[in-house]
Amino acid sequence: MEKLISDFLAQKTFAVAGSFRDDSKYAYRILKALKHKGYDVYPVHPVIKEVEGLCCYSSVKDIPFTIDVVNLVTPPAVTESILVECKDKGIRKIWLQPGAENEKAIQYCKDNGMDVVYQVCVMMKTA
Repeated sequence: MEKLISDFLAQKTFAVAGSFRDDSKYAYRILKALKHKGYDVYPVHPVIKEVEGLCCYSSVKDIPFTIDVVNLVTPPAVTESILVECKDKGIRKIWLQPGAENEKAIQYCKDNGMDVVYQVCVMMKTA
């Protein structure tokens, strides 16, 4: 798993899907940490329009840029639907934050040729 994590962290562009209501939310904190580390980051939320001065996209499929890694900080049922968008968009690197994963989501990634990191928080690896 460590080699996979290193490969993910060597990428340039992350989408972060989750709640950005305030800066105490994990998705918000992850977005800020990745941005601070110099990654190009794109927040994803179906309602919020802007986070940290960045345009917030309503779905992964709406991001008009190439995304290297999608980091999901969503309930498992939401995670599952976002994974379909990732597959359709050709995104093959998926980071499932603790609590965002379930067996169905992990298996979906494996069945569709996606590299998947799970049970590891990205903030623990970028600190």
